[in-house]
Amino acid sequence: MLTGPALAQQSPMPEDLAWKLLELGRVVDPPKTAALYAPLQQKEPYQGVKVERDVKYGPADRHLLDVFAPDTAAPPRPVLIYIHGGGFIAGNKRNPGSPFYDNVMLWAAKSGFVGVNATYRLAPAFPWPAGAEDVGAIVQWVSENIASRGGEPRRIFLMGQSAGAVHVASYLSHGEFHKVKGGGLAGAIMVSGIYDLTASPAGDAELAYYGSDPSRYAERSSLQGLVASPIPFLITAAELDPPRFVEQFELLKQASCKRPSGCASSFMLPQHSHMSEVYAINTPDTRLTDEILEFVKSVK
Repeated sequence: MLTGPALAQQSPMPEDLAWKLLELGRVVDPPKTAALYAPLQQKEPYQGVKVERDVKYGPADRHLLDVFAPDTAAPPRPVLIYIHGGGFIAGNKRNPGSPFYDNVMLWAAKSGFVGVNATYRLAPAFPWPAGAEDVGAIVQWVSENIASRGGEPRRIFLMGQSAGAVHVASYLSHGEFHKVKGGGLAGAIMVSGIYDLTASPAGDAELAYYGSDPSRYAERSSLQGLVASPIPFLITAAELDPPRFVEQFELLKQASCKRPSGCASSFMLPQHSHMSEVYAINTPDTRLTDEILEFVKSVK
């Protein structure tokens, strides 16, 4: 596979940016990566989109979501829910002064979706299964309330990155968290997640969320449940992801081929790192979002 600047002539990523990501390496470094991408993103006020901030979807302080809808009248639009990462113990849908993750919502609205950007309770105060429970509450809120905001409740797509992808995977794979019949989703997108906790030793963040008893990890993993789930999904990882995320991507990619519907859609994003893959959304680099749109179109 061509890597970094070697791919630049075929790539929408500027060559200097490709070098800087290579220099950062296979790390999860939100501050340094955000500094590279923030100048490429839109600043408020946003044109052509209606923004509804901090809507409550449940009783907890972090049970909040933002809704981004195109401000033009149209038939009901598909819905994209975004679940942020943060290693189970940190993260937010939006931090003051940061364009992330409004960028995902602006791309969604521009691409014909109603976007929903949600946050959730964090470990260690709220361990397993708080994240999956909160995703269930988010999907329920969207199913019940998105029609009045221009969304189509039968066309809800759930997307998560990193720990957010893990929570999305837990929701798909464990039907006990479904508060809407059949899960309430048309499809799901999981970006750089962990799906089998037994495949490698747990890190500190996973211990904070999943607990320190490894005998529970198999039942709390999502791999087997994803293989059994009828909900279509797309899995992606980044070329410069830390090795564990690439291994987990390959693990789920191979396991998904046991599904009755056949192998899941999958995509390895060239040149990108764990954070740049989502910080680049709504820039001229559309390689990930092109795959998302193709997946959405493929789901009938």
